[in-house]
Amino acid sequence: MKLTTLLSAGLLFGSSFSIADEHKSPLTVTPVAKQLHVIYGQGGNIAVSHGKDGLYIIDDQFARLSNDIKKALGNIQTNRAEFVVSTHHHGDHTGGNENFASDGSHVIAHHNVHKRLEEKHGKNSKFLPVLSFGHDMTLHFNNEKANLKHYPHAHTDGDSVVFFTKANAIHLGDIYFNLGGLPFVDVDSGGSLSGVIDAVTDVLTHADDKSIIIPGHGQVTDKQSLKKYLVLLKRARSLMIEAMSDNKTMAEVVAIAPLSPLSLKYSNWLSQERTTELFYRSLKAKHHH
Repeated sequence: MKLTTLLSAGLLFGSSFSIADEHKSPLTVTPVAKQLHVIYGQGGNIAVSHGKDGLYIIDDQFARLSNDIKKALGNIQTNRAEFVVSTHHHGDHTGGNENFASDGSHVIAHHNVHKRLEEKHGKNSKFLPVLSFGHDMTLHFNNEKANLKHYPHAHTDGDSVVFFTKANAIHLGDIYFNLGGLPFVDVDSGGSLSGVIDAVTDVLTHADDKSIIIPGHGQVTDKQSLKKYLVLLKRARSLMIEAMSDNKTMAEVVAIAPLSPLSLKYSNWLSQERTTELFYRSLKAKHHH
């Protein structure tokens, strides 16, 4: 584990990775447990379960990467992907759904993912799950019990976390951004900061010191890192709530820059200001608990 972590740690920094030489695959494939690989690419991290029954994947990044992903899967095991589990509806996790479904893969996701993909792609689209569930579901495949559990109003309203019982690995999708900063809370898709905190808190009760923690973005890591992330999220929430006192407007709160004490780096698409606005809206919303 340590070695692969070191090897792949270089990927986060340097963009050389995403604009890799055209003849090379833009993917990195890392074994993390006996029957489990993780594929890092240009979207959400993919988990690959493989064994006597075949193989299936959690998330599938972008459509343009589907052929590279299929090649990478073929190097692990030659079966086509039996299932594709979508941890939520965002395009960097579901972009390949149609390509995989056309090959006979069965897409599985929460009911709300079905609803949102239907809004985006239309009723008869192959992007949509053919199996959707409410609270939870279990895949009994490859001598592995993979428990899919829905967490309401976390990163979106359709997030599933996948618990691989035998491999002792947990794929959190975008409930966990392991990039040293704060997550994107998609308030417009039913996400909420408190829901992310609740989800991470619950996931930690199912993890132990040997658990392999697979984030939606960033490196595969462990329970300790997830705990640190939870501390960061709670601190961010406290700073926000404090700044929001006296019924301040969003503009007033943004002007205070309440998240500054955390001294985090932000990306262009998710600036400190935008993060503050999303957290503000989330903490103002009805389903905040």
